Amino acid sequence: MAANLDDVAERAGVAKGTLYRYFETKGELYVAVLADNGAIFERKMRATLDPALDAPDQLRRTARFYFDHYVNNRDYFQIFWALENQAVIGALPAGVVDEVARLWESCVSLVAGVVKDGVGSGHFVPCDAWEVAHVLWTLANGLIQTETSATRLRLRRRRLDEAFEDAVEIVLRGIAAGRGDA
Repeated sequence: MAANLDDVAERAGVAKGTLYRYFETKGELYVAVLADNGAIFERKMRATLDPALDAPDQLRRTARFYFDHYVNNRDYFQIFWALENQAVIGALPAGVVDEVARLWESCVSLVAGVVKDGVGSGHFVPCDAWEVAHVLWTLANGLIQTETSATRLRLRRRRLDEAFEDAVEIVLRGIAAGRGDA
């Protein structure tokens, strides 16, 4: 956050003029990086969708992708979490907030589609697919963020992968059809 565009140009190995030709501010550069990486993430998430899988297995597969993407791209997630730390790092440009919101909405919609299909196929009880997807998205991010706080990490008490898989299973059990209590 402390870097300026001159610093970015130097680290990227390009002339300052080249960088300034495309980006007038650091915020514009941030939005461009976010949009590019977000599009790649969304494409990869969409690629996890497999019509041959039943809805519970599809949610597991998509959740596994999300977790693995975090494990292999930890810095990537910091870009998104900057939104929640604007009080500390300063206000972000509206374009950043809009781009993150668009990406989150698109990805949550993918998960909601799987939940909706699961309701239609009888795997899940009737539910608000968007809310279930949003709960899964929030749960995943909340667990992943425990890695960034010593206190939250200590409170978790289990390995992140175990806690993550258990959390997904708890949600799946909660929406499973045929639980006998419906």
